[in-house]
Amino acid sequence: MDFINPLANNYTEAYSNATPSYLKSLYEETLATHEHGHLQSSWTQGGFLSFISKILTPSYILEIGSFTGFSALCLAEGLTNSGELHTIELRADDAKKAKAAFDKNPRSNQIHIHIGDAKEIIPTLHKKWDLVFIDADKTSYIEYYDMVLPLLNENGIIMVDNVLFHGDVLEESIKGKSAKAIQAFNEHVLLDQKTEQVMLTLRDGLTLIRKI
Repeated sequence: MDFINPLANNYTEAYSNATPSYLKSLYEETLATHEHGHLQSSWTQGGFLSFISKILTPSYILEIGSFTGFSALCLAEGLTNSGELHTIELRADDAKKAKAAFDKNPRSNQIHIHIGDAKEIIPTLHKKWDLVFIDADKTSYIEYYDMVLPLLNENGIIMVDNVLFHGDVLEESIKGKSAKAIQAFNEHVLLDQKTEQVMLTLRDGLTLIRKI
């Protein structure tokens, strides 16, 4: 779901071209056929993920929340030739769709999908991450953040989606479990003296975090 003006979204999409064009069919199929297609990263956001990944040229990427695979494939654009992307999806049906998309990609041997609870899976991966993208259940954001921060390489970045939560966090009285969780997460990160962050009004809000 986009929070900013739809006309602004359309304009920025028209003047952005970093999203891999080969992903258009996957992107449009998810929007057209998936019951929760609106949960997919927007086309322009996918370009942003790809852009950041190409700048960092990461060896190890972690994604929490695969959905149908669009965002993971955008993130994979910057992987080193020997790099690995590990993506975690709780829902088996979505993981199956993502795996099918990964299998068609030239980097398929570098992309590893894990099905289950991220809080149980992350400790088993034994990696130091260069790039982390958090886009899963909002009530667990603080736990995910606290888990991956010690595993982040010195120049690594954590990106966190939906930090505006449809604008609900702007209300004087925040309602709803997920909106309250996002507000708590935003405050948690702001008060963390180990990191610095910048929150962007891209789509539904995206925060970039790095260690200091």
